Amino acid sequence: MLLRGKSVIVSGIGPGLGKEAALALAREGADLTIGARTESTLEEVAEEIRGLGAKVTVQRTDITKDEDCLKLVECAHAAYGRIDTLVNNAFHPGTYRPFEKDDFENWKAPFEVTVLGSMRLSQASIPVMKAQQSGSIIMVNSMVMRHVLPTMGGYAASKAALLAGTHALAREVGGYGIRVNTVVPGYIWGPSLEIYFKMQAKAKSVTPQDIYDEVASNLALGKIPTSAEIAGSIVFFASDLSIPITGASLDVNGGQVFH
Repeated sequence: MLLRGKSVIVSGIGPGLGKEAALALAREGADLTIGARTESTLEEVAEEIRGLGAKVTVQRTDITKDEDCLKLVECAHAAYGRIDTLVNNAFHPGTYRPFEKDDFENWKAPFEVTVLGSMRLSQASIPVMKAQQSGSIIMVNSMVMRHVLPTMGGYAASKAALLAGTHALAREVGGYGIRVNTVVPGYIWGPSLEIYFKMQAKAKSVTPQDIYDEVASNLALGKIPTSAEIAGSIVFFASDLSIPITGASLDVNGGQVFH
Protein backbone atom coordinates (compact mmCIF):
# COMPACT_ATOMS: atom_id res chain seq x y z
CA MET A 1 0.00 0.00 0.00
CA LEU A 2 1.31 3.42 -0.98
CA LEU A 3 -0.04 5.32 2.03
CA ARG A 4 0.13 2.89 4.94
CA GLY A 5 0.50 4.81 8.20
CA LYS A 6 0.03 8.23 6.59
CA SER A 7 -2.45 10.70 8.05
CA VAL A 8 -4.56 12.46 5.41
CA ILE A 9 -7.16 15.23 5.72
CA VAL A 10 -9.77 15.60 2.98
CA SER A 11 -12.11 18.61 2.89
CA GLY A 12 -15.27 18.98 0.85
CA ILE A 13 -16.51 15.42 1.36
CA GLY A 14 -19.58 14.86 -0.78
CA PRO A 15 -21.09 12.40 -3.25
CA GLY A 16 -18.49 13.12 -5.94
CA LEU A 17 -14.73 13.54 -6.00
CA GLY A 18 -14.38 14.22 -2.26
CA LYS A 19 -15.87 10.84 -1.40
CA GLU A 20 -13.99 8.96 -4.12
CA ALA A 21 -10.70 10.58 -3.14
CA ALA A 22 -11.20 9.56 0.50
CA LEU A 23 -12.01 5.99 -0.51
CA ALA A 24 -9.03 5.78 -2.87
CA LEU A 25 -6.71 7.08 -0.15
CA ALA A 26 -8.17 4.61 2.35
CA ARG A 27 -7.61 1.69 -0.04
CA GLU A 28 -3.93 2.61 -0.09
CA GLY A 29 -3.75 2.45 3.71
CA ALA A 30 -4.18 6.10 4.72
CA ASP A 31 -5.65 7.09 8.08
CA LEU A 32 -8.36 9.60 7.17
CA THR A 33 -9.77 12.72 8.74
CA ILE A 34 -12.69 13.99 6.68
CA GLY A 35 -14.45 17.34 6.84
CA ALA A 36 -17.55 18.90 5.29
CA ARG A 37 -20.52 20.99 6.37
CA THR A 38 -23.06 18.15 6.22
CA GLU A 39 -22.68 15.66 9.07
CA SER A 40 -24.95 13.02 7.52
CA THR A 41 -22.76 12.90 4.41
CA LEU A 42 -19.62 12.65 6.53
CA GLU A 43 -21.02 9.71 8.46
CA GLU A 44 -22.11 7.89 5.30
CA VAL A 45 -18.66 8.21 3.76
CA ALA A 46 -17.00 7.29 7.07
CA GLU A 47 -18.96 4.03 7.12
CA GLU A 48 -17.72 3.17 3.64
CA ILE A 49 -14.15 3.93 4.69
CA ARG A 50 -14.48 1.72 7.77
CA GLY A 51 -15.87 -0.98 5.51
CA LEU A 52 -12.49 -0.97 3.75
CA GLY A 53 -10.78 -1.64 7.07
CA ALA A 54 -9.30 1.86 7.25
CA LYS A 55 -9.28 4.34 10.11
CA VAL A 56 -11.37 7.50 9.82
CA THR A 57 -12.12 10.49 12.00
CA VAL A 58 -15.03 12.82 11.24
CA GLN A 59 -15.20 16.55 11.91
CA ARG A 60 -17.95 18.87 10.69
CA THR A 61 -16.12 21.75 9.00
CA ASP A 62 -16.92 25.06 7.34
CA ILE A 63 -13.62 26.12 5.79
CA THR A 64 -14.71 29.76 5.67
CA LYS A 65 -14.24 29.80 9.46
CA ASP A 66 -10.78 29.93 11.05
CA GLU A 67 -11.91 28.00 14.11
CA ASP A 68 -13.36 25.16 12.02
CA CYS A 69 -10.13 24.78 10.05
CA LEU A 70 -8.11 24.64 13.26
CA LYS A 71 -10.48 22.06 14.74
CA LEU A 72 -10.14 19.83 11.69
CA VAL A 73 -6.35 19.98 11.87
CA GLU A 74 -6.34 19.42 15.64
CA CYS A 75 -8.68 16.48 15.21
CA ALA A 76 -6.37 14.81 12.70
CA HIS A 77 -3.26 15.47 14.77
CA ALA A 78 -4.87 14.21 17.97
CA ALA A 79 -6.08 11.04 16.25
CA TYR A 80 -2.90 10.09 14.40
CA GLY A 81 -0.07 12.21 15.79
CA ARG A 82 0.83 13.75 12.43
CA ILE A 83 -0.55 15.18 9.18
CA ASP A 84 1.10 13.90 6.03
CA THR A 85 -1.34 15.15 3.42
CA LEU A 86 -4.06 17.76 3.10
CA VAL A 87 -6.49 17.49 0.19
CA ASN A 88 -8.30 20.79 -0.42
CA ASN A 89 -11.35 19.60 -2.32
CA ALA A 90 -14.03 22.02 -1.04
CA PHE A 91 -15.22 24.66 -3.51
CA HIS A 92 -18.13 26.95 -4.37
CA PRO A 93 -19.40 26.96 -8.00
CA GLY A 94 -20.75 30.49 -7.89
CA THR A 95 -23.75 31.73 -9.84
CA TYR A 96 -23.67 31.15 -13.58
CA ARG A 97 -24.60 34.44 -15.20
CA PRO A 98 -23.34 36.42 -18.22
CA PHE A 99 -20.51 38.72 -17.17
CA GLU A 100 -22.15 41.98 -18.29
CA LYS A 101 -25.28 41.17 -16.27
CA ASP A 102 -23.56 39.69 -13.24
CA ASP A 103 -23.53 41.18 -9.75
CA PHE A 104 -20.02 40.92 -8.34
CA GLU A 105 -21.50 40.00 -4.98
CA ASN A 106 -21.93 36.61 -6.66
CA TRP A 107 -18.16 36.34 -7.04
CA LYS A 108 -17.49 36.57 -3.32
CA ALA A 109 -18.60 33.05 -2.38
CA PRO A 110 -16.32 31.23 -4.88
CA PHE A 111 -13.36 33.27 -3.67
CA GLU A 112 -14.24 32.87 0.01
CA VAL A 113 -14.57 29.09 -0.22
CA THR A 114 -12.41 27.97 -3.13
CA VAL A 115 -9.45 30.29 -2.58
CA LEU A 116 -9.46 31.65 0.95
CA GLY A 117 -10.98 28.51 2.47
CA SER A 118 -8.33 26.29 0.89
CA MET A 119 -5.56 28.67 1.95
CA ARG A 120 -7.03 28.97 5.43
CA LEU A 121 -7.00 25.20 5.91
CA SER A 122 -3.50 24.97 4.43
CA GLN A 123 -2.29 27.67 6.82
CA ALA A 124 -3.70 25.73 9.77
CA SER A 125 -1.92 22.54 8.63
CA ILE A 126 1.51 23.99 7.89
CA PRO A 127 2.83 24.24 11.49
CA VAL A 128 2.34 20.49 11.97
CA MET A 129 3.99 19.72 8.62
CA LYS A 130 6.88 22.09 9.37
CA ALA A 131 7.52 20.33 12.66
CA GLN A 132 7.63 17.03 10.77
CA GLN A 133 9.76 18.54 7.98
CA SER A 134 7.45 16.87 5.49
CA GLY A 135 3.97 17.08 4.02
CA SER A 136 1.89 17.22 0.87
CA ILE A 137 -0.83 19.79 0.17
CA ILE A 138 -3.07 19.00 -2.79
CA MET A 139 -5.43 21.55 -4.32
CA VAL A 140 -8.31 20.30 -6.45
CA ASN A 141 -8.67 22.78 -9.28
CA SER A 142 -10.72 22.79 -12.50
CA MET A 143 -10.16 22.83 -16.25
CA VAL A 144 -12.36 25.95 -16.31
CA MET A 145 -9.34 28.04 -15.34
CA ARG A 146 -7.69 27.01 -18.62
CA HIS A 147 -10.80 26.85 -20.79
CA VAL A 148 -13.26 29.41 -19.47
CA LEU A 149 -16.90 28.72 -20.32
CA PRO A 150 -19.55 31.43 -20.75
CA THR A 151 -21.38 32.48 -17.55
CA MET A 152 -18.69 30.89 -15.34
CA GLY A 153 -16.48 33.95 -14.81
CA GLY A 154 -16.59 34.00 -11.01
CA TYR A 155 -15.88 30.29 -10.67
CA ALA A 156 -13.09 30.39 -13.28
CA ALA A 157 -11.48 33.42 -11.66
CA SER A 158 -11.51 31.75 -8.25
CA LYS A 159 -9.86 28.61 -9.64
CA ALA A 160 -7.20 30.69 -11.41
CA ALA A 161 -6.50 32.49 -8.14
CA LEU A 162 -6.22 29.12 -6.39
CA LEU A 163 -3.50 28.09 -8.86
CA ALA A 164 -1.55 31.31 -8.19
CA GLY A 165 -1.90 30.69 -4.46
CA THR A 166 -0.66 27.13 -4.94
CA HIS A 167 2.48 28.38 -6.66
CA ALA A 168 3.12 31.00 -3.99
CA LEU A 169 2.68 28.47 -1.19
CA ALA A 170 4.92 25.92 -2.92
CA ARG A 171 7.72 28.50 -3.07
CA GLU A 172 7.37 29.43 0.59
CA VAL A 173 7.16 26.02 2.26
CA GLY A 174 9.34 23.85 0.01
CA GLY A 175 12.33 24.33 2.30
CA TYR A 176 10.46 22.50 5.05
CA GLY A 177 9.90 19.44 2.90
CA ILE A 178 6.30 20.42 2.17
CA ARG A 179 5.08 19.88 -1.40
CA VAL A 180 2.13 21.81 -2.84
CA ASN A 181 0.51 20.61 -6.05
CA THR A 182 -2.81 20.77 -7.84
CA VAL A 183 -4.90 18.31 -9.82
CA VAL A 184 -7.00 19.79 -12.61
CA PRO A 185 -10.07 17.76 -13.62
CA GLY A 186 -12.35 18.67 -16.49
CA TYR A 187 -15.78 17.14 -16.89
CA ILE A 188 -16.33 14.48 -14.22
CA TRP A 189 -18.88 11.80 -15.02
CA GLY A 190 -21.34 11.28 -12.18
CA PRO A 191 -24.84 12.22 -10.96
CA SER A 192 -24.32 16.00 -11.18
CA LEU A 193 -23.03 15.93 -14.74
CA GLU A 194 -25.71 13.43 -15.72
CA ILE A 195 -28.40 15.86 -14.53
CA TYR A 196 -26.71 18.72 -16.40
CA PHE A 197 -26.58 16.67 -19.60
CA LYS A 198 -30.28 15.86 -19.25
CA MET A 199 -31.04 19.58 -18.97
CA GLN A 200 -28.89 20.31 -22.01
CA ALA A 201 -30.56 17.52 -23.95
CA LYS A 202 -34.02 18.84 -23.17
CA ALA A 203 -33.06 22.36 -24.25
CA LYS A 204 -31.63 21.08 -27.53
CA SER A 205 -34.32 18.43 -28.16
CA VAL A 206 -31.77 15.63 -28.28
CA THR A 207 -30.94 12.71 -26.00
CA PRO A 208 -28.56 12.84 -23.01
CA GLN A 209 -26.40 10.31 -24.84
CA ASP A 210 -26.10 12.77 -27.74
CA ILE A 211 -24.77 15.40 -25.33
CA TYR A 212 -22.35 12.88 -23.80
CA ASP A 213 -21.11 11.81 -27.22
CA GLU A 214 -20.60 15.43 -28.29
CA VAL A 215 -18.52 16.22 -25.22
CA ALA A 216 -16.61 12.93 -25.31
CA SER A 217 -15.69 13.51 -28.97
CA ASN A 218 -13.55 16.47 -27.83
CA LEU A 219 -11.57 14.30 -25.40
CA ALA A 220 -8.49 12.52 -26.71
CA LEU A 221 -9.43 9.39 -24.74
CA GLY A 222 -13.00 9.50 -26.03
CA LYS A 223 -14.68 9.21 -22.62
CA ILE A 224 -15.40 11.42 -19.63
CA PRO A 225 -13.38 10.40 -16.54
CA THR A 226 -15.23 9.34 -13.40
CA SER A 227 -14.54 10.65 -9.90
CA ALA A 228 -12.95 7.32 -8.99
CA GLU A 229 -10.57 7.56 -11.94
CA ILE A 230 -9.56 11.11 -11.12
CA ALA A 231 -8.96 10.17 -7.48
CA GLY A 232 -5.86 8.25 -8.56
CA SER A 233 -4.04 11.51 -9.29
CA ILE A 234 -4.70 12.62 -5.70
CA VAL A 235 -3.27 9.35 -4.39
CA PHE A 236 -0.18 9.97 -6.54
CA PHE A 237 0.49 13.41 -5.04
CA ALA A 238 -0.16 12.06 -1.53
CA SER A 239 2.34 9.24 -2.00
CA ASP A 240 6.14 9.14 -1.98
CA LEU A 241 6.02 8.58 -5.75
CA SER A 242 5.72 12.37 -6.11
CA ILE A 243 8.44 13.35 -3.62
CA PRO A 244 10.42 15.50 -6.12
CA ILE A 245 7.34 17.32 -7.40
CA THR A 246 6.01 20.64 -6.13
CA GLY A 247 4.26 23.61 -7.71
CA ALA A 248 2.91 21.31 -10.42
CA SER A 249 -0.55 21.14 -11.94
CA LEU A 250 -1.65 17.81 -13.37
CA ASP A 251 -4.44 17.86 -15.98
CA VAL A 252 -6.80 14.90 -15.53
CA ASN A 253 -9.44 15.69 -18.13
CA GLY A 254 -9.23 12.79 -20.56
CA GLY A 255 -7.29 14.91 -23.01
CA GLN A 256 -9.80 17.71 -23.55
CA VAL A 257 -7.26 20.42 -22.83
CA PHE A 258 -3.49 19.98 -23.05
CA HIS A 259 -1.26 22.26 -21.01
